[in-house]
Amino acid sequence: MSTSEQTERLYAAREPVFPRRVRGRFRTLKWWIMGLALTVYYLTPWIRWDRGPKLPDQAVLVDLAGRRFYFFWIEIWPHEFYFIAGLLIMAGLGLFLFTSAMGRVWCGYACPQTVWTDLFILVERWVEGDRNARIRLLRSKWNARKWRLRLTKWTLWVLIGLATGGAWIFYFADAPTLAHDLVTLNAHPIAYTTMAFLTGTTVLMGGFAREQVCIYMCPWPRIQASMMDEDTLTIGYREWRGEPRGKHRKAEGAEQLGDCIDCMACVNVCPMGIDIRNGQQLECITCGLCIDACNDVMDKVGKPHGLIGYMAFTDEKAERAGGKPKPIIKHILRPRTILYTTLWSLVGIAMLVALFVRPDIDMSVAPVRNPTFVVLSDGSVRNAYDVRLRNKNGDDHDFRLSLDSDAPLKIALEGTDKLSVLVPANRTRLQRVYVIAPKGSGVDTRDRTDFRLVVEDLETGETAHNDTVFHGRK
Repeated sequence: MSTSEQTERLYAAREPVFPRRVRGRFRTLKWWIMGLALTVYYLTPWIRWDRGPKLPDQAVLVDLAGRRFYFFWIEIWPHEFYFIAGLLIMAGLGLFLFTSAMGRVWCGYACPQTVWTDLFILVERWVEGDRNARIRLLRSKWNARKWRLRLTKWTLWVLIGLATGGAWIFYFADAPTLAHDLVTLNAHPIAYTTMAFLTGTTVLMGGFAREQVCIYMCPWPRIQASMMDEDTLTIGYREWRGEPRGKHRKAEGAEQLGDCIDCMACVNVCPMGIDIRNGQQLECITCGLCIDACNDVMDKVGKPHGLIGYMAFTDEKAERAGGKPKPIIKHILRPRTILYTTLWSLVGIAMLVALFVRPDIDMSVAPVRNPTFVVLSDGSVRNAYDVRLRNKNGDDHDFRLSLDSDAPLKIALEGTDKLSVLVPANRTRLQRVYVIAPKGSGVDTRDRTDFRLVVEDLETGETAHNDTVFHGRK
């Protein structure tokens, strides 16, 4: 067997998916979420926020050069990375919560891959027509019309990808300034490289790969099952009501047919190209478009809605017997979702408390280890410490350093005879601090002596401290 024959058997060629246009409440909800998500993404870097003359006025900014993250009135310093970690934990718990309650609703409505794929399909439909027209164009020979339509579509896709990459880099620099530099070709090469990379990946994943990203690249479809149980609401086909399916409603024996007329509307609108009537599938992103398509058909044939809809496995027995399912609120409020909600709330409350009680000044102390101590000419022992002082105020402030210890230790600052230094507004200052133990004090011969370094803002009176150790001669 040749290598090419083995490849053909191992890997099936991708069948392009051309979703048909559909109207309904789930499709409308997806439009609104897509519009909101894209608006927030593209416009946020242009929102201004006045923080004072010495700080950037961009509302949301990841200032890599200044080592700062700004989010409206919130300013996150490098040593406060635990806030970012907290947000990631909350995002994970939120994803667990929504998945346990209603399956892959994140994937179907708010995932960036879904949002941009919807946008690319919208452009494709506007240029090439609806599903049947796009299928005919795919199968037709390359001629002037096909080249014109494809080049128009690809050009619009590239422009969307370019806007996507451009919006991303605007989060890392002042947006108006960077936009001017980009147009005048004065921006840093990294900016152009990042835009080119994001443009290419956006077009590739939103325009060409589409459902392949969700099926093969994303790990979430294979993880979600651990967050779901029999009470999770997911999209399903009520086969006890729809089967046996059939199209010929006036033929003999039609009264024995179920409500499904086998019109394939649910398949034709699915962006993943699956048939929901085959049961739960890894590919399903719970977008609800098949519900809209089926309900529209049910209206036309005079049947009730709900042949395809959100349902839980625990309700199957009752529905098969003609009963009613449990109220949705009972599916959503259950021990698993309550636990996720509680954990999510606790992390959020802890972050809020930490955010509002954090001081406007801060310090960190790093003892100099090489050497651990120095014996001076008068016999006293000196330790050195690198103290990083942080001034989170909008003005320059004087910080005074002192130590708190029962031992007779003295403190001195490198480069000045005073015990205070000026720290610029919204900046840090690295200051070398010396702590000295006089000869014969007893401290100079101890292995370790605990003490506390204290910094005081001379203008506000606010203090911060850090506990450390003094090393003497053994």
